[in-house]
Formats: sequence, structure tokens, C-alpha cells
Amino acid sequence: MNISFLQQEISTIIASKSTKEEKLQTICDFLESKISYYDWVGFYFKNGNKEELKLAQYTGEETEHTIIPFGKGICGQVAVSNENFVVQDVSEQDNYISCGWKVKSEIVIPIFVNGENIGQIDIDSHTANTFTDNDTILLEYVCKKVAGIL
Repeated sequence: MNISFLQQEISTIIASKSTKEEKLQTICDFLESKISYYDWVGFYFKNGNKEELKLAQYTGEETEHTIIPFGKGICGQVAVSNENFVVQDVSEQDNYISCGWKVKSEIVIPIFVNGENIGQIDIDSHTANTFTDNDTILLEYVCKKVAGIL
């Protein structure tokens, strides 16, 4: 993984004249196409004043999980903990919401605006034990850049 190249491309996407929604979709498509083990890439955001997340832009297989209550699944836990969550083997998680039988690992990184957790990027992989510190570094960078357009 060439983090510098990927970060530069993310910065270019963020700096484009596209709408916020188009930028988020382009980021999803870019990450999924450039990183072989990123099989589903999506953004979830806090749904108004409700204690739930709502699916925004994504790429990959359709999911029925368009609304996730705080505390449920990996995404819901990140909404409460405000911390990164890397799951190398989803079968070992008691509080996991299955998005499909192919998903073996997941990484979720929160997005903060003015110190508030307003959403997250969620990556599913069909490969177990695949995420490294480089994924965390890259996705934290993505989240910081995305926070700047929200």
C-alpha cells in the first residue's frame, strides 16, 4: 500500500469542485478500486438528533443495514466509543451485525467535526486478518479530510 499516493489522491478528490456527496462517493469508489481487500466501503453519519447512524455513500454489495442504532454492531459501537475499531475476524465478535456471509474482517474509523463524532468510514473485507496499521493511518487521513467538507 502506497500511503503517500493514496493520501494525495484523496486530497485531490476533496479539493475538486464536486458536491460533498459526489466527493464521498468518489472516495468510496477510489478506495475500493485501489485496495484489493477493500470489498465494501461506505460512510455512515449520525441521523439528525436520533441515536442512530444512517448510511450515506458507499460502494460494494447492497446492504439492508441503512440504519444502525448506536451500540449495535461495529459501526454502532464506534458511534458510542468514539474510537477506531478493527475486527480481524468478525466471527469472534458477539455484537456484530452481518452484512453478508463473505465478510471476514471490518475496520471502522470515526469522523470528528469540532470534537463531535458525526459519522464514520466503514470498510468490509472478504479476507480475515487483513487490516494493518497502514489501513488505520490511511483511513484516519481520509476522515480528517472528509471532516473538512462537512
